[in-house]
Amino acid sequence: METTLDGIRDIKVYQNKQGYRFSVDAVLLCSFADMRYARKIADLGAGSGIIGLLLARKYPKSAVTLVELQESLYRLAVRNININGLDDRVTAVLSDVAHLQQTLNGMSYDLVVSNPPFRKPTTGRLSAGEERAIARHELALKFTDLAGAAAYLLKSKGRFFMIYHPGRLIEVFDSLRTYRLEPKRIRFVHNDVGSESKIVLIEAVRDGKPGVKIEKPLAIYHEDGSYTNEVSAMYGDGR
Repeated sequence: METTLDGIRDIKVYQNKQGYRFSVDAVLLCSFADMRYARKIADLGAGSGIIGLLLARKYPKSAVTLVELQESLYRLAVRNININGLDDRVTAVLSDVAHLQQTLNGMSYDLVVSNPPFRKPTTGRLSAGEERAIARHELALKFTDLAGAAAYLLKSKGRFFMIYHPGRLIEVFDSLRTYRLEPKRIRFVHNDVGSESKIVLIEAVRDGKPGVKIEKPLAIYHEDGSYTNEVSAMYGDGR
């Protein structure tokens, strides 16, 4: 499959030209994932690796594991680790997230992150091409399996950061709590200040106490289509 070489900040990634490609979601999630330190990080459903690679730069003392089910994306992740000179700290694993117990050690990660497929197979227009369809629709990964995998990997008080659709927020909270992942922080994302939210950022803590903080809404674009100052800053330094 033909590829393109793209980048965000100081990370370069090869992507399949006609396959699944990262979006602004990667920058939003990387910026939202905010811990004082993180020694071990896992990116579940990593695609070509963009989020995990950004987090490797954000936490320069961390070891990062990129978990991807699709072999085409896994091969790109391996390639992208190499071109960014992160072979010593970042590893790609070809694995089904629902069966991580066979691949990775449990209760050993400080931070788990995921930009999972959030469209049910019967809702929305099915993405063209298998790679994009699996990345966007729950064809190969159900959210309950993702929540279980994150809980399995995280240490007690470890943190799970994810991006999802606001319309499924209640079922997400139910699944997280089933696996002792307590929602602690959420932020609704809007295309602009006059639009409804189509994205929500969620932080949950393994074995955390009840109590959730709702942060101020985030608008991505100004009326003229340019990025807002906050999003522009995310592209600049990740904070």
